[in-house]
Amino acid sequence: MLPYFIDSHCHLDFSKFNRDREEVIHRAKEAGACEMINSGIDLKTNISTLELAKTHDCIHPTIGLSPMLATNPDKDRPQEVLSQLDEQAGQAIGIGEAGVDYYHCTDEKLRKRQRDIFEQVISIAEKHTKPLVIHGRDAEEEALAMAGHLDRVIFHCYGGSLETMKKITDAGHYISIPTLVCFSSHHKEIAATVPEELMLIETDSPYLSPRKGRNEPAYLIDSINTIAEKRNMEPADVAEITRKNTYTAFKI
Repeated sequence: MLPYFIDSHCHLDFSKFNRDREEVIHRAKEAGACEMINSGIDLKTNISTLELAKTHDCIHPTIGLSPMLATNPDKDRPQEVLSQLDEQAGQAIGIGEAGVDYYHCTDEKLRKRQRDIFEQVISIAEKHTKPLVIHGRDAEEEALAMAGHLDRVIFHCYGGSLETMKKITDAGHYISIPTLVCFSSHHKEIAATVPEELMLIETDSPYLSPRKGRNEPAYLIDSINTIAEKRNMEPADVAEITRKNTYTAFKI
């Protein structure tokens, strides 16, 4: 049995878990996932994330604003979420996920809108001295330039370049390795080279499963074994190191 480990980013409040949420949480604990960080992305999921954390001691909430909201035709929606983040920050252990996504958003006007809204999220994280969980797909360098001055930043589901990763970790910020590491050669490179004191692990459940179908926190064992192999470490050490790093990053 591995030492306890933490899933630093999941979405157990999403509808894909409606059928068996309690069983998924039980399986996570049985596998060794003693705690999970559940991340909101909009008005509805920020509420459900906070509610889930109130009923489960093993779950810690972060509340966020998906960059895809910024490109939504309903322009008032992001402002509602920004107000929610500011009002509810005290109930969360972090702000995010939030950021910029150039993979899904290719229009420069919409990218600028993403950046403008992300700047406001950064200000909220700074005001409340909360760590910021960044979604920065294909925009990692830009996200670092915008948020790198904060005390604690976590690059969720990191898939950027090794060069940008070095800039992030040189600034003292965290890289969260998703379960993609089990089958992606690029993520294996990331896992092999990230400084161990700045390495977190996550499932991003229900997405990015290393097995067939839906992902869940129990499957982090697969990541732990893969990372251990790439780093020539014991799986127990990967579990313990990433758990302690998560405590430090989020001040749990």
